[in-house]
Amino acid sequence: MLSVNRTAMPAVREVIDRRDELGVAVAKQGNGATCIDCGVNVPGSYRAGTLFVMTCLAGLATAAITMGRVGVVPVPFLHLTVSHPALACLGSQKAGWVLKAGNYSAMASGPARALAAKPKETYKKIGYRDTSTTGIIALEADTLPDEGVTGFIAEKCGIDPENLYVLVAPTRSLVGSVQISGRVVTATLHKLEEKGYDVRRISHAAGRSPIAPVKRTGIEAMGAANDCNIYYGSVSLVAEGYDPVFATLPSQTSPDYGRPFGRVLKDAGYDFLKVDSLLAFSPAEVTVNDSESGEVRHFGGLNPDVLLESFGAL
Repeated sequence: MLSVNRTAMPAVREVIDRRDELGVAVAKQGNGATCIDCGVNVPGSYRAGTLFVMTCLAGLATAAITMGRVGVVPVPFLHLTVSHPALACLGSQKAGWVLKAGNYSAMASGPARALAAKPKETYKKIGYRDTSTTGIIALEADTLPDEGVTGFIAEKCGIDPENLYVLVAPTRSLVGSVQISGRVVTATLHKLEEKGYDVRRISHAAGRSPIAPVKRTGIEAMGAANDCNIYYGSVSLVAEGYDPVFATLPSQTSPDYGRPFGRVLKDAGYDFLKVDSLLAFSPAEVTVNDSESGEVRHFGGLNPDVLLESFGAL
């Protein structure tokens, strides 16, 4: 069986080896944990962003950036291909661990979740548990974790702190923008999971999403980055058989569709739990290839106007 922590290590090694070129900083903590700053006190880079995404997807994906357009505006786009989608997306990249250690809190993604089984329900559904002695975790946070936090993570994962690698990127950073666009496929599988669909029936997946501009505040960045997926994210799935649930996947099915995510979040008092999941975990469009019948179905569509409004593109 694949070890998601081992398959992710080549991407982590590249980040460490090319730290100066990639605009990241690497520090060894007193307990031996390796902390990789991808945007807290450093600028990061587009390549650091793609490696961050590939790490979160357990090295079971390719990530590349090209230029495209949203309406008439030139914008960088992230392109993904994902193998073993259930494992890479839900077993690794899904932000399934709300990390709280002392006064520190962060959304935790990445392969080390499979060691801590966060959340247990997801790993039961996909029938997976990793036993690696090395753990790799990615944090969406504005500050770097101290030894107390990395020690807590290592303990939950059942590994020595010296075998823990922690990548950190704030939402309001270039790597933060890239990594949220890199969740377009995972968001789609998460929505399928929530609707009771057996995600192991998805054999292959690909996605494309614009990369949001870096914003002044974390809230503004969160809104623009999520709108990339909601209003302009494209996902292609190869599935074993057709299921009517596929028609519910695009963001158009949400009653909140048509407003920038930042405005929806503000109206919800900045409480994610009050935001309609039909919007928060939805791509703009989905194409499904039924591998049993050979049929292809397309649902949803792109909405450049709302996305450009969210970007503040004049």
